[in-house]
This record gives sequence, C-alpha cells and structure tokens, in this order.
Amino acid sequence: MLFGPHVTNLGVRRALSPRHVAYYARRAAGGAGVIVTETASVHGSDRPYERAPLAADCAPGWRAVVDACRPALVLAGLGHAGAQGSSAYDQQALWAPSRVADVASREVPMEMEQPEIDALVAGFATAAGLAVAAGCDGVEIDAGQHSLLRQFLSGLTNHRTDAYADRDRLLREVLAAVRSSIGDRHVLGLRLCCDELAPWAGITPDSAAATLTSACHDADYVVPVRGSGLSVWATRPDLHTPPGFNTVLCARIRNTAAGAHGCAEQRVVLQGSVVDPVAAQAALDDRVCDLVEMTRAQITEPDLVAHVRAGTPERIRPCTLSNQHSTVLDVRNPVVSDEAEPDAGHETDPVPAPDGPARDVLVVGGGPAGLEAARVLGAAGHRVRLVEAAPVVGGALLLAAAVTGRERMGLLVPWWTAELARLGVRVETGVRVSVDDLDTATGDGTAVLLATGSRPGPLAWTGDAPALAAAEFEAAVLAGSVDAALPPGPVVVHDPLGDWTGVGIAEQLAAAGRATVLVTPDPVAGTQLARTGDLAPANARLDRAGVVRALHSRLRHAGAGRARLEHVWTGQSRVVECAAVVDCGHRLPADELWRARPHLPRAGDCVAPRTVYEAVLEGRRAAVEAVLC
Repeated sequence: MLFGPHVTNLGVRRALSPRHVAYYARRAAGGAGVIVTETASVHGSDRPYERAPLAADCAPGWRAVVDACRPALVLAGLGHAGAQGSSAYDQQALWAPSRVADVASREVPMEMEQPEIDALVAGFATAAGLAVAAGCDGVEIDAGQHSLLRQFLSGLTNHRTDAYADRDRLLREVLAAVRSSIGDRHVLGLRLCCDELAPWAGITPDSAAATLTSACHDADYVVPVRGSGLSVWATRPDLHTPPGFNTVLCARIRNTAAGAHGCAEQRVVLQGSVVDPVAAQAALDDRVCDLVEMTRAQITEPDLVAHVRAGTPERIRPCTLSNQHSTVLDVRNPVVSDEAEPDAGHETDPVPAPDGPARDVLVVGGGPAGLEAARVLGAAGHRVRLVEAAPVVGGALLLAAAVTGRERMGLLVPWWTAELARLGVRVETGVRVSVDDLDTATGDGTAVLLATGSRPGPLAWTGDAPALAAAEFEAAVLAGSVDAALPPGPVVVHDPLGDWTGVGIAEQLAAAGRATVLVTPDPVAGTQLARTGDLAPANARLDRAGVVRALHSRLRHAGAGRARLEHVWTGQSRVVECAAVVDCGHRLPADELWRARPHLPRAGDCVAPRTVYEAVLEGRRAAVEAVLC
C-alpha cells in the first residue's frame, strides 16, 4: 500500500514542517507500507507553488519523517516542474525543452541548453544523495504530468533537433545519475506519464512502453499516470471519473515491464482513484499491478490498512473523490484535508474528543453535522439520541448525492448510519423538536446540540414562473418525480454560486431531454470547479449535453413562458424561453430553535450554509462544547 506524493501546503518556506511529519506519521500508523513525501524541487530554478519543498532545504524534514513513520518505507519525492512551474516567486525564466508556451500560464519558457541540462541532472543526483543520507529508504522521481521530464518525453513540448530530440535521453541520464548517487541498496521509483491523452503528438501507451524498455532499467518500480498540460484534471480527477480508471493502462505497462530486458524485477504500482480495498486486492490478484497507491483514500481514512487487517473494512470512512479539500493548488494556499476527515492536514492540532463523564446528549438534526457529532459523542461513551424531522437521515448531503455524477457523496450517509448503530446511538426519524422539547431535555440534565440545517434564501429575481429551489429539485430526483415537480418546457437554471450544484442540475435536466439554459454571472460555468479540477470536464459535459450557457448574466424576471436575462457588465437585456426555474441561489440557516435558545451549541448549516467539510468540523467541535456545558 503506497501513500503517494501530493501537494499539501504544509511546508514552512521551502522545507518540510512538523505538520508534514505528523501527517505522514498518521498514515504510517494506520498501516501504509510506503510513504512518498511531497515532491521536492531538485534545483533552485523551480518553484511551482509558494510552499513547494526544495530538496536542498528538506534533509531535516526527511529525517524527522523517517523517524516518525517506521516501520513504513519512506521515499523522498523529487522533481522539477519546468514550464508548468511559476516565475512569480523567484523572478526567473521557466526551464523547458523547447520554447512552447504552457497552456495554463501562457508563459513562454527558456529553452534549456547543455549547462542547464547538466545542472538538472546533477540536481537530481545531489537531491537523491541528500535524501538517503537523511535516512530515506530511497527516492521517487517525478516524470508524471507536472514535470520537466515529461515535457522532454513529449512531442507536445519537445521540438528539439539536438541530442535531446531523442526524447528518452534526459530520463535515462537522470535515472542513471540517481542510481549512481543512492547505490543499489536504496529504492529508486519512477512516476511516469504513460498517456497524455493527446495522441496526435503526445505520449501514448505505446510510446510509454518503448520508454520503459529503453530508458527505465534503473527504476525499481514504476507508477503509470496519465495527463498533460492539456488535461490537468486527468491525473487525480474528481468523483465524475470512475475509481480505478488507470487499471487497463497499468496492466499494459506491467506486461511491458515483465517482458522487457532488464525490467524483470521492476514493480508496477496501480494509481488512479483506487479507494476500495476490495478493488485494490482484485487488481493485485489479477496481476494488474504489484503495489497499489491509495492516496486520497488514506487522506480520508488514515486507518484504512489497519481496518482491513482487523477484518473491519466496513468501518473505513468512504472517500468521496470530490477533491474539494485534497486538491490544494489554488491561490488561497489551503492546507490539504478532507471533507469527511477534517483532522487530515491538522494532525498537530486536531479537534479534541468530547471526553469526560458519560452524559445523555440530544442531537437535533441528522445532516452531516449532526451525524458526525453523534458519532464522536457515541465513540466517547456518551448516551446519544439523534432526531431528524425528515423520514431519513442525510440532510442536504443526501439530496446533493441524488444528482447524476455526485453519487459518491452519498456514500458517507450509510457509513455514518452504520457507525451510529455500532456505537449504540438512538436514531429517530420523522421527529420534529419544539422549544418546549429542548427545555424539557435540558431541564432533565440532557446536553443538547443543534444541527438543524438550512432553508432556501429569498429569490433574487421577480416573476410568477414555477420555481424549485435546488434542494427541492434534488429531492424530486431522489423521489423520481422531476416531471411532476416541473411543468413541461424549457428550464432555466439560475446559478449565482458557480459551484457543482447548478452544473449538476443542468446536466440532469438535459439528460432527461429538457431544453436547459444555465444562467451564471461568471465568465465560465461552474467557476468554483477550478478548485477541484472539474472546470474543463464540467463545461465539456454541458456542451455535449446541449446545455445553453448564458454567461455574464443574471436572471431578472421569469413568467409567461419567458425569462429576462441581464448582462452583468452592460446591463443589456435578452429573453429566453422559460417554463420553469430551478434556483441554485444562496441558502440561509434554519436557526429558529437556536434563536429561541441561543445558549445551546450549534453546528453546520444552521450556523451558516457551507460545505460538508465545515459541517463535519463543526459537528466535532460542537460535540465537545455540548458535553462541557
């Protein structure tokens, strides 16, 4: 089981920090067999993001990680982002094989000459030597999607006519130099792009197999990955891509490694949204791979391996693959985490357990905040009763998961339900709680925690067109009654937020054969999906589905079969056909009980409607507050 390299933003300046150490140690304690640290730049010319580690500054951090993670093997991730880096921090030209502007930054890089190439090769060798001197069991070289080595391997970015027109040459030189530096007793891993999804000029599975045969003899293991600068979403896509998507590619590369001269002992690692231990074991049994990388799964559930070993796989917290907190390359510099495990990335300052003498606790609300609060209270030995007004628990999360493409979010609800049953928490649905009920409970010495969720906010447009709030539409999808909930005809999806709600609902409507217009004030639909890597795929899906995107627009009026839209810059109006509106606007707290008794702790959307992450985090915090009251 491998915990792979990924951006964490846990660093201090360009060094690994105590937060890194605690983060990796938690996964090692949970059973991860191989820990690959966050990729460190091997040369000062590379700084792809503000807190990107620099190998020259990492030796103390590597040593601390090794000491904290035994008996797991610790490998140092090493790389150079090349043209996919940033010149914003150190004011240096980006290095690249050729003068090909990066598709994301649009910056033209500097074409590397022999002195830069020599410095790069030496940088890899020196960094590898530093890592093993610090106690690491070896290194993993990044020739994957975000790497200069991939750029040399690819016809998309390598247009050279000198000796490096042999696109495998630099990789051969780097691997040979690193092997010479670390010797045969240490592990040398390689993360290799094996499909750029650009067959007209990029790396293909065939060319990757040839590279493996000709250039990779020095590597002890290979992790086949996919993607290029043209498809930055492809290496770790979100929940719209099925788990295990690299299985066929991995099997093909493994067959190549098994048959290649000098590669017979080379191990191949399956990477690609592997989140289910059963699927991981099947891949091993079917000889798809020799090791399995389950990085996001172990961010979500640090004890994944421990649960498998103990025969309790049902207790593994499901990984949603939403990327909402595990993908952190954005301008906010967020710290890596997970919506179902907010202690991830915060191991040095986790939410404390609600310890103390056992108490009776009433949790009002069965959404994510209430479910998590009840779970941690039950785990701490308190006697917990959870009541939910709806017929089933899950709240807004259950509704959100009803929309096509978001089904994985719903996996958390049965997990919580099973955990509450295991812990002896009483769950009662269809129960509405009044202020008098709260007073009776507190009068009897019962601690009370409010997690009552949210309600639709006021409409930002006028008119008498039939309208559903997003949650009402999702409930209709869950009940299979969309046609009954909306009249026939074109539907306008009003999306002032730009998250996955409006995009998903528009896709759902179009798939049902409805003419759909998605109205957004932003220059692109689903603008917030840039954070999860789904922005380009989402717009491609909308385009294929035939959804009309009204960009830079606000919905002003809907009625009489028409909707009037207004351009946010010019104020110019236009009219589209509209039989009904699905409104994906902001929601407000359902906080009536709390306003009547504001001394009671509360959590989740009844504080402020946000995401699952905040609901789970606040559920934990409010659990502590409740038993201390």
